[in-house]
Amino acid sequence: MRATSRGRRRLGVGLSLSLAVILGMTVVAPVGGATVDVAWRAKIGTAGANGTATIQAYTTGSGSFALKLAKLKAATYLPVTLSKGTCAAVGSRLMTFPSIRTTSAGTAARTSGLTTAQVAKIKAATIGTGKMAIRVGSSRTGGVRCGVFAATVSIGVVLPSAFRSSRLEPFQAAPKAAGYSAQILFSRDVATEKTDVEALIGRGIKVLILCPQDGAATAAAADEARAAGVKVVSYARLILGAASVDYYVDFDNMAVGAAQAQYLIDKAGATKGNNLYLYAGAASDNNSFLILEGAWVKLQPKIVDGTFVIRNSGAAVDLQANPSVTHAQAAAIIAQVTTNWDPDTARTVAASNLAVLPVTAKGTVFILAPNDSTARAIEEAFASDKDVTTSSVTGQDAEKASREEKLFLRFKAEESAQSITAKR
Repeated sequence: MRATSRGRRRLGVGLSLSLAVILGMTVVAPVGGATVDVAWRAKIGTAGANGTATIQAYTTGSGSFALKLAKLKAATYLPVTLSKGTCAAVGSRLMTFPSIRTTSAGTAARTSGLTTAQVAKIKAATIGTGKMAIRVGSSRTGGVRCGVFAATVSIGVVLPSAFRSSRLEPFQAAPKAAGYSAQILFSRDVATEKTDVEALIGRGIKVLILCPQDGAATAAAADEARAAGVKVVSYARLILGAASVDYYVDFDNMAVGAAQAQYLIDKAGATKGNNLYLYAGAASDNNSFLILEGAWVKLQPKIVDGTFVIRNSGAAVDLQANPSVTHAQAAAIIAQVTTNWDPDTARTVAASNLAVLPVTAKGTVFILAPNDSTARAIEEAFASDKDVTTSSVTGQDAEKASREEKLFLRFKAEESAQSITAKR
């Protein structure tokens, strides 16, 4: 199924439930209610020809060791050892497991528990760039087969760097609650995003949760994950033009835009001629279009009846007779008022708007800002203009910094009122 800008925009899936459904039986959660804290996997022999070995460390401190062997000497007892280092440079021995006997077909399997002390020793050996090697067999049993353990995770998460503070905790908690291991990476741009996705594929992920830097450009990374047998979840922003998106998890962004617009309408009340400033997210993000489209349906009647006067977008002024805007029309508006979801860009754009507008376009202002971080930056720019007297601004995400700023502004207003009363 091909993801488009409209056909799948409102599809939402609960994260914890979705992970369990997507992963199915590919990963077995540990017993006793513990969750996987760290996991390692080794391919034994050339390209894993002689099997695999997996180590899992649980949040309880204990762990498990699973070994599957193939293409070895039949009906032979094979020693199994775990050491620091690599196959080419084996270091000190960490532990020795009981010998394992192959079948008449040269296969074998073992699953055993690891104590807290053993898990601690394994973790200590792999701190930083540390490596572990597993050796199976000896010269008497047909030769040694070796493999090097690499960190592996069930779920890979790649988010934009801007999400680091606001989205980290849920992605740490949800996989653990469902009994799976996860690794979260933060990308700076499309190039690092693709590198991060490839790194996670190499670590054996079964599910990729990806918030695209660019809805269209990220399609290549999603397709690469699918080609490796990974399920792809498009999170918070829709990956466009990719046949590889299995799930799309997001808010109803048109409803978000409508709610933002309603806030401004309620604040304006019955007054007329109010100065309206429109701002949007990134043109590369489908959500920016949906939020603006949702807001426009609410605001347009109030623009027509004179409640609001658009001040900072000629494209929006040209479209103000339209009850709704198409994707292409929204693109024309966004091109003039994009913040690129970046506070610095938002501050600069807002300041530029104010610098060329007359005093009559200021005074009391109403600002449609796409989210909290850009809203705070835009509000700073408006607060710095002496001709702006009051402002009402929208946002979303309920960021702590916005709540703190609101309390600070309330405190300053009360302090100012007390000062005036004292002078009287």
